[in-house]
Amino acid sequence: MRSNMLKSQKSLMKFILSIILCQAVGAIGTLFTSPSISTWYSQLVKPKFTPPNWLFAPVWTILYLLMGLSLFLILIKGKEKKLRQTLFIFAIQLFLNGLWSYLFFGLRNPFYGFIGITVLWIAILFTIVEAFKISKAAAMLLIP
Repeated sequence: MRSNMLKSQKSLMKFILSIILCQAVGAIGTLFTSPSISTWYSQLVKPKFTPPNWLFAPVWTILYLLMGLSLFLILIKGKEKKLRQTLFIFAIQLFLNGLWSYLFFGLRNPFYGFIGITVLWIAILFTIVEAFKISKAAAMLLIP
């Protein structure tokens, strides 16, 4: 019984830390994004289907939540050797997610943002492929 309780507590800590880590990266990205939304970004010529500015915060919060849930599933289902490799790739894509906000909004540079998002998409694809080997649900959570 004590063993199950410890395992449950460890899982809860992994869950909480997974969510906090991913949300923290999102929060760091917000430091670069927020000052640019009403100034630089509002001046860009954008296509008609561009979502309204107020939608950015809730959508990105949900996306980082999904990343956190995916990370949690990877942590609890992964085996040592495969887990390390998947966590490494996950960390790269998480870093690139945060970096994109800096490149596009922080530097106010659409070209750097384009390069960053292209590399990010490749990293996300690799992360999905690796996560799928551990947990199909973890991989699916990364698709949005």
